[in-house]
Amino acid sequence: MSFNSFGHMFRVTTWGESHGPAIGCVVDGCPSRIPLSEADIQPFLDRRRPGQSRFTTQRQEADQVKILSGVFEGQTTGTPIALMIENTDQRSRDYGDIAARYRPGHADFTYDQKYGIRDYRGGGRSSARETAMRVAAGAVALKVLATLLGPAVRITGALVKMGQYSVDYARWDDAEIQNNPFFCPDAGVVSLWEEYLTSLRKAGSSIGGVVEVRAEGIPPGLGAPVYGKLDADLAAALMGINAVKGVEIGEGFAAANLRGEDNADPIRQEGGEVRFLSNHAGGILGGISTGQPIIARFAVKPTSSILVPVPSISSTGDNVEVITKGRHDPCVGIRAVPVGEAMMACVLADHLLRHRGQQG
Repeated sequence: MSFNSFGHMFRVTTWGESHGPAIGCVVDGCPSRIPLSEADIQPFLDRRRPGQSRFTTQRQEADQVKILSGVFEGQTTGTPIALMIENTDQRSRDYGDIAARYRPGHADFTYDQKYGIRDYRGGGRSSARETAMRVAAGAVALKVLATLLGPAVRITGALVKMGQYSVDYARWDDAEIQNNPFFCPDAGVVSLWEEYLTSLRKAGSSIGGVVEVRAEGIPPGLGAPVYGKLDADLAAALMGINAVKGVEIGEGFAAANLRGEDNADPIRQEGGEVRFLSNHAGGILGGISTGQPIIARFAVKPTSSILVPVPSISSTGDNVEVITKGRHDPCVGIRAVPVGEAMMACVLADHLLRHRGQQG
């Protein structure tokens, strides 16, 4: 299997399977003398960790990260940083019934068609378990951004839609994101989401959602035309997250409904500084950052592992019905929030280093 790496100057390679002994990643290209310890990474993994509420998978993983290389006396050395998390709560027996059956909506069929073999235990390499290492790499990327750009850098993700129920942006409160199990910025919709997701769990079903990620404190000039656009790389990174089926930057698809004068972001000079009067572009113009907040959203499909019978086929070509047992997220969009933040951080760190390499 190839294509397990992403990024150019700041490059991340992940390895491992859902039910293997461990998962890990190698971060290459991190500048030297960046302060870094396991304690810097662990809080980010704790936000993504399973089993923290009844609204996520009940798999109990401590997700304790270990730094194996690339750090000496609390600072990065400029050599590859190897990170590892041991898997401690696998229940491979839960997947015995689907060893020869393809779960509809999962990668079972396509992996088997491509490789002629698949790890049916939790999906193996296709499992969202892999995203823990993206979060670990994102923590390193955020340290790079904060060290090189200063403390004003901030990346914030939130679940803004679950099924048909969206947040009210007028009630957006960053502080509220950490006060509920949904990473929801609108306290007024939390109880509705709780009732909704509880009913879906009882029915053995699942639902999709939309995650929004914002990056603040990013200077203008990151990204490059024509094939190194910041928004193109960001869209690719977010699209590469498990279960993501759509990405938009700024107004995204809603821009198709706007007139030119409404979509344009007016610019003024005030007090010797450039000021944008709106941000429909999501902080990126021509593939290059404007200095405004970078805003991206991605849509996550419903979890395909459900207790509702769904028609499928077996590996021998028989028509079957599949019910997926085990421990699964009824809305995978919840734990996708810290993953989206991590991918934003990795892309921005990569583009910052690329920009410094070209422009000094």
